[in-house]
Amino acid sequence: MQSPVNILVFNCGSSSLTYKLYTISGLESLQVILSGKAHRVGVKGTKPSFIEHHYNAEMKKDTRHIRNHREAADLVLDFVEGQQLSIDLVGHRFVHGGHHFDRATLINERTREKLQLCLPLAPIHNPMSLEVIQECETRLPAAQQYVTFDTAFHSTLPDHAYTYALPKSIRERFAFRKYGFHGLSYSYVTQAASDFLDTPLTDLKIIACHLGTGGSSVAAIKGGCSTDTSMGYSPLPGLIMSTRCGDIDPTLALYLMAVYGCRPEEVEKAFNKMSGLLGVSGISSDIRDLVQFLTDYPDEGEQAQLALNMYTRRLKKYVGSYVLALQGLDLLIFTDDIGVQNPFIRERICEEMEWCGLALDREKNQGATPDTLCDLTHKDSAVRVLSIPNDEEIVICREGVRLAAGGNHAFAN
Repeated sequence: MQSPVNILVFNCGSSSLTYKLYTISGLESLQVILSGKAHRVGVKGTKPSFIEHHYNAEMKKDTRHIRNHREAADLVLDFVEGQQLSIDLVGHRFVHGGHHFDRATLINERTREKLQLCLPLAPIHNPMSLEVIQECETRLPAAQQYVTFDTAFHSTLPDHAYTYALPKSIRERFAFRKYGFHGLSYSYVTQAASDFLDTPLTDLKIIACHLGTGGSSVAAIKGGCSTDTSMGYSPLPGLIMSTRCGDIDPTLALYLMAVYGCRPEEVEKAFNKMSGLLGVSGISSDIRDLVQFLTDYPDEGEQAQLALNMYTRRLKKYVGSYVLALQGLDLLIFTDDIGVQNPFIRERICEEMEWCGLALDREKNQGATPDTLCDLTHKDSAVRVLSIPNDEEIVICREGVRLAAGGNHAFAN
């Protein structure tokens, strides 16, 4: 690979857009020269959306209404252009590759058609990522783009974990199965934990909680391989999330359509964009807003308290079930925005978990910083508890380096 090469990485969350610009002079030489994040993209809450840019040891914050991820990407490209920085390669996180993709790939006419087929699989993620890809095609026509997939990490799920109890003819015809998500995050934090503990991944039983301001999931990881995870065919099932309902009786969807005449797109919107913390609390989809509301208005927060109780109970139920599935636990990881920023949630999840050898040190928990790996383990705990900020972007970047080094890009030697 010629050097240097600049790789711009976009990471679309359901309500955020993170970006980093790397300069690369070799397979092991990766340096972030520019980074930032758009927050509360498209969120209806008590606080406005904004975007942060970090460059040359300075931070610029731009508070403005950001309606969608394409607008957020346009703001990023404006800022990069304003710094007169070149871009050679653009990498994207695509949540759901379905049965069409099992690894990172360069974007061309053929792969673009397959990406279109994946849009319904993750309706509040995949379309946003494709919009950002299209914006980059317009603004950066000379830059090669590539895409990585969260579903790849969970390709190790055993058949009894990913198979739905449906007739084989239906499963095979429609490729119905559990895929799992947040794979880039799990890949990073498990390796970071292994390095910190100086213990091979092959020797660890891990439960990792990816708790985002948009989507959240839990994964049971044994020997470095995903063995179960809370999300399924789509990112909708599992935990209660910001605007997603998580696990519910599927008959509710049938009932809404058959009895009340709701169209499928109306049901999809209700379950994915109007439910979860927003639907229960009626206040905000952001758990930070709910905690603040309960602090400011303790006598008016019945629905906010209900939303928080439901959120923590569902998460704790998954953690407990995975302890049993793994037949023990060595390590509990909290990651992503809520996971590393909210000590209240971590404490609630770890309460009364002594039955499996887990105890949280409350003082360490309260003093944890969100931007560094923190050990929250109580001295009497047999299970380690870590808060680890994830870095999905470096995983995406390294996939781009791999693609280029493999001879699939003009920058390869």
